[in-house]
Amino acid sequence: MFVKALGTAGAELRPLEPWQAEEFFAHMERGREFIGQHIGFADAAGDLESARRLLQGYADKAASDTGRIFGIWLEDELVGGVLFRVMDIPQGRAEVGCWLEPAATGRGLVTQASKVLIDWAIRERGVHRVEWLVSSANAPSIAVARRLGMTRDGVLRSYFLHRGVRQDLEVWSVLAPEWES
Repeated sequence: MFVKALGTAGAELRPLEPWQAEEFFAHMERGREFIGQHIGFADAAGDLESARRLLQGYADKAASDTGRIFGIWLEDELVGGVLFRVMDIPQGRAEVGCWLEPAATGRGLVTQASKVLIDWAIRERGVHRVEWLVSSANAPSIAVARRLGMTRDGVLRSYFLHRGVRQDLEVWSVLAPEWES
């Protein structure tokens, strides 16, 4: 296992694995409503068993090189994470996602952790395009995409249903030559 220090004191990025399901579920319980405002991730980990299945699903994706999940720890407490929801290495595409519980917001943790993932995907794995898909209503996540130097490619109107409400989906991306410059 690796631990990558982030720029904020006491913050670390680490793989998030199935054996950590109890810690992950406790984290989701603390931030469920906040995290679930815009993404279904919190709802997908509604109990300990579903949290374990979610983490196992990402372990399976890591084994098949189609996705990865990492936790963000602050002072040794899991407070959020970043992931490659989708990785298509043959096509040179990956989608980065994130979540954070409310007590950890405003510290740049997601931006710092996302930079680590994007840099790895482009420099180590040869990914050409990294995407960031976000509800148009999720202003903090859009701000991260901007801080990462991503370009807004467009909006898919009324694209998905979240908690009974149709949502627009913004597509942001950065290409390898843009990232490397």
